[in-house]
Amino acid sequence: MSGRAYAPTMRRPGDLIASGRDADIFEYGPGFVLRRSRHHRSMAAEAETMEYVRSYGYPAPHVVEVSDDGCDLVMERIDGPTMVDAGAARPWTVRRMGRELAELHQSLHRLPAPRWVNPAPCGTGDRLLHMDLHPLNVLMSPNGPVVIDWTNASSGDPSVDVALTWALIASGEVSSGRAKAAAVRIGRRLLLHAFLAPFDADELLALLGEVVEWKCQDPNMASGEIEAMRALVRGGAP
Repeated sequence: MSGRAYAPTMRRPGDLIASGRDADIFEYGPGFVLRRSRHHRSMAAEAETMEYVRSYGYPAPHVVEVSDDGCDLVMERIDGPTMVDAGAARPWTVRRMGRELAELHQSLHRLPAPRWVNPAPCGTGDRLLHMDLHPLNVLMSPNGPVVIDWTNASSGDPSVDVALTWALIASGEVSSGRAKAAAVRIGRRLLLHAFLAPFDADELLALLGEVVEWKCQDPNMASGEIEAMRALVRGGAP
């Protein structure tokens, strides 16, 4: 990877600050974090993808260093809440965030997919897809939104990426508490309406069933989320 150093060993990281599906994030000095795979999965291709999109001006964290086995990577620390938390704190901004999320998809899909990413599980095309570009993977930094978690980056039809985001937002489990759950449902509808507005509904619906069945095989999906996604497909309308 040009512009970054490979290191057989890295210094001991600081405190654990976050955990994702298969990686932990640690403090790593001023302005940096270390991402470490818990399952010894190489993140070298993911790091390459982040630097690739950055070369086009797309907002992703800068990768500084990658271990030889690819299981550790040092990257720029992005300060700011997720788009979900930002919307919860300022609910009057939810529509704007939906539009921002759509713009993040559109600008990403203008990029040709690099040679090292795998094809998407359905559809055909040669555009770069994130395949997990939903509000929890957008950090609202002081300089604007930044997209994280490029594990599933693929090549294919942009409508696959959009349909997957639609399904993920629509199926997210609602927090307990009647008043809070109602507020979340209203906010989610507003965000989805603004997010989906620029896209062709027929193209999304043509791919939604395949996208959902692929995502339902993900062991990280809860049973309630799987049922909600399948209900979305049965409903058949954005």
